[in-house]
Amino acid sequence: MTLPQYLSIATLIGMMALFLWGRFRYDVVAIIALLAALALGIVSPKEAFTGFSDDIVIIVGSALVISAAVQRSGVIERVLARMSRRVTRVRTQLLVLVASVGFASALVKNIGALAMLMPGAFQLARKNDASPSVFLMPMAFASLLGGLMTLVGTSPNIIVSRVREQMTGHPFGMFDYTPVGLGMMALGLIYLPIAYRLLPQDRRGAPTMGEALDIRGYVTEAAVPAGSPAIGETVSEFLDRHEQEVTITQLVRAGIRTMPHGHLHLHENDTLIMGGEPDALERVIAGDRMRLEGEHDRREEDGDEEVGVIEAVINQGSPIAGETPADLALRQRFGVSLIAISRQGERLSRRLSETVLRAGDVMVLQGVLPRMPERLRLLGCLPLAERTVRLGSSRRGWLPIAVLGIAMGAMGWVPVAVAFFAAAGVIMATGLLPVREAYDHVEWPILIMLGALIPVSDSLRTTGASDVIATGLSQLAATLPAWGAVALILAAAMAVTPFLNNAATVLVMAPIAATFAGDLGYRPEAFLMATAVGAGCDFLTPIGHQCNTLVLGPGGYRFGDYARLGAPLSVLVLLVGTPLILLVWPL
Repeated sequence: MTLPQYLSIATLIGMMALFLWGRFRYDVVAIIALLAALALGIVSPKEAFTGFSDDIVIIVGSALVISAAVQRSGVIERVLARMSRRVTRVRTQLLVLVASVGFASALVKNIGALAMLMPGAFQLARKNDASPSVFLMPMAFASLLGGLMTLVGTSPNIIVSRVREQMTGHPFGMFDYTPVGLGMMALGLIYLPIAYRLLPQDRRGAPTMGEALDIRGYVTEAAVPAGSPAIGETVSEFLDRHEQEVTITQLVRAGIRTMPHGHLHLHENDTLIMGGEPDALERVIAGDRMRLEGEHDRREEDGDEEVGVIEAVINQGSPIAGETPADLALRQRFGVSLIAISRQGERLSRRLSETVLRAGDVMVLQGVLPRMPERLRLLGCLPLAERTVRLGSSRRGWLPIAVLGIAMGAMGWVPVAVAFFAAAGVIMATGLLPVREAYDHVEWPILIMLGALIPVSDSLRTTGASDVIATGLSQLAATLPAWGAVALILAAAMAVTPFLNNAATVLVMAPIAATFAGDLGYRPEAFLMATAVGAGCDFLTPIGHQCNTLVLGPGGYRFGDYARLGAPLSVLVLLVGTPLILLVWPL
């Protein structure tokens, strides 16, 4: 081996050691590795920053924006809310999520399936008062296993099919992967809902200042429009359908306030004064297509300007303390609408317009966001630390799902990066997700890590170290029985993919696998299938596949957490996958 080859391998080993040590954050480790590679000369200055233009960076960043839009739409929440009434145990919920993302990954790119179902994991985690980390990594692993089932599920399958066509004249078909992939998926469905306990239960995404706020008991006012599913229900039926997440403190009908007795039927144009947490109120109002007080007029007046909501607390000495919103004419004089109000230690039951405001009250105000700072100064209110409050925000139902579906359908004609980037652009341009929120949901440290690590990992190829490794494997395989050679290819592909990413692993390993088959006098299909399975099964690191990377930040995982859950699964894939491949593709 040459000196650059030794240095390339040593740099990667040192990088892995820093990841496992955990002293530095993952993006800082990636920067250190890139600087070291530059200093040692194994990465040239010209190539140092090419990783930031790699497709993986675009795919992950765009997927985060798409996932945020899907989450904001509330569609996944409503579907899972129905499911969660019947499925209450964490293990069963995990099985449903793992199966959903796994089988969806067989039909569309696994990164797209994961992005679509991630919001559901957050919804169930909130409902169970659990960490999203319980769901996210198992879902990422399931998406990798599900992608093995069809030609379009993951990139390695497509590349392996092309290699077979070059060797035999016949590519792998759409469902040639299904018998082996389905077996791997069944293995995941058995293992993941049991082994998730290997993950630390306290992992959470990076906290924000807004999470320090524990404001509950908001009161809001919403009207029941024509066509709402609430019409004709009794108050008790309405509350039961929404799992008692909210309370109704008053009902206003034809201007007359009525106590909301359980047997009272709801009519069109009734106004409900409801209390609850912001997310619960938002789900009820959006799910029943109710209209918040002042919301419709507010949007008509502001036209195309960015309308949003903000939480603010009434300061001591505020000119609005002691007044009611009706007396203040907030919308006419100040250009804001009062959407909800919270008062510590007191349950409010009056209409919002009739509630006497006090210092210390927390309000949700809706208005044109660029004008909000000046409006809050005039009102004598202080904005609270930023956090997501969707009550009073616009929702477009199935539109974000439709955009994601079109993007995944287009992947047969355009590259994945182009499809995802276009989908993210459409989402931002059409207001399905405000631009401000879109940038907030991008996990920038993850993109920095990817951009810095790609040229470092590629140094294995550019220095020729990967060729040396391949030659050693070829010599070793010649001494093994047929099943041992297949197992070696599978294990080698699983070991290499964290450093070269899955597509590069196939490009390196598939020719080696084909050479094995020819030298040993066997058909190539089993060896090529082992390459595809191994390249698609990186369960040890967050850097070998974009699905693992996608859940790193939101799940609050550390580098070593992946091996806790992934190492036993990798061993199982090796033990089960080798005989299964030989059974389906005899030599």
